[in-house]
Amino acid sequence: MIKKFSVLYVGHIELENVGRDGTPADERCYPNERLVEGMAMAESVAHVMDELGYDTLWLAEHHFQREGYEVIPNLILMGTYLATQTRRLKFGCAFNVTPMWHPVRLAEDYAMADYLTRGRIVMGVGRGYHTREVESLGGPLLDSEANAALFREQMDVLFKCFLEERWSHKGRFYTIPADVPYRGYQLKDVTMVPRPVHQPVEVWQAIASGKSIPFMVQHGIKGMVTMNGEVITRQVFNQFRDEAAKVGRTLQLGEDLAWGAGLYLSPTVEQGIDGVRPYHDERYKWFAPFGFVRYADDQGRPWGTPGAPTGVPTIEEGVRQKAWLIGPASLVTDRLRELESEYPGLEHIVLHWPEGMPADEWISQLRAFARDVMPAFARQEVGV
Repeated sequence: MIKKFSVLYVGHIELENVGRDGTPADERCYPNERLVEGMAMAESVAHVMDELGYDTLWLAEHHFQREGYEVIPNLILMGTYLATQTRRLKFGCAFNVTPMWHPVRLAEDYAMADYLTRGRIVMGVGRGYHTREVESLGGPLLDSEANAALFREQMDVLFKCFLEERWSHKGRFYTIPADVPYRGYQLKDVTMVPRPVHQPVEVWQAIASGKSIPFMVQHGIKGMVTMNGEVITRQVFNQFRDEAAKVGRTLQLGEDLAWGAGLYLSPTVEQGIDGVRPYHDERYKWFAPFGFVRYADDQGRPWGTPGAPTGVPTIEEGVRQKAWLIGPASLVTDRLRELESEYPGLEHIVLHWPEGMPADEWISQLRAFARDVMPAFARQEVGV
């Protein structure tokens, strides 16, 4: 059953001249006084989400983006600050791009934030997709085998940091502790100080192609599936359940997963389409070249793969494929009820803040959603 509503904010600033025929994505270049606006926008939305009973504000880690689409470089630091400005809202890392981190430093930062925020930072990990940032910060991306191997080894180290009091690691990329003498004895193991107080640590990862699912279910990593067409969503949800069964885990369809969609409430679907169109098109001007159009053609082939459509899709296509929640609240509620019926284990819904949309407009959407949709999914506790 659906229980929790959250927001995914990739960190855009308020973009001007948005839309298919607006400023080309690669021609955007903002000065620092504009780029820092992303942090203020996150804070203003966090206050409203906290007030309205939302669960988690998910933020995305990225670097060097003078274009203004994703401008938050440190999620744990940002979330820790936002936790001091709010009361209950959690702050999710969507996602710490591990090939740009040393895994021990990432684990230490998370452990400190876990203590300082009393458990309100949610851990998330990813392999990255921007060559400009991953390769520039020392991680492989063009070499996909090396990227996957590094990620798997980093996760091994990360889990040792979280779970083991004394540990060592010797792999392809890391030897911890280093094979050196220390204070007159030979190092054999280390302890991460501190370790997270709230255990077990909940870890999330985005699911795109599905290749990562076997690794995820083996390690208890939860999956976020956002902005996918209905066909691809169904494929991913079924694969996640089936792969979990192979390692002895019995999951309901949708369990340990979050489903995310774009949102634009309006009196009619047509008005919603018109209202969100420029932001939808701006999103895909930026993301389509990375292969992030998660719609399928009539044969189930993802957009951009051989034989399937390419380029920037229309908002009408996104609505047809049920990747967007658009129109009156009653229609949005019905769509969420459909998801509950098809995926009985699904608890988490993530609302995607459309790229380029001003904070005030998005806050209006969140207030309307909290007023007109969320009450239909409020669960009365047994015995209350």
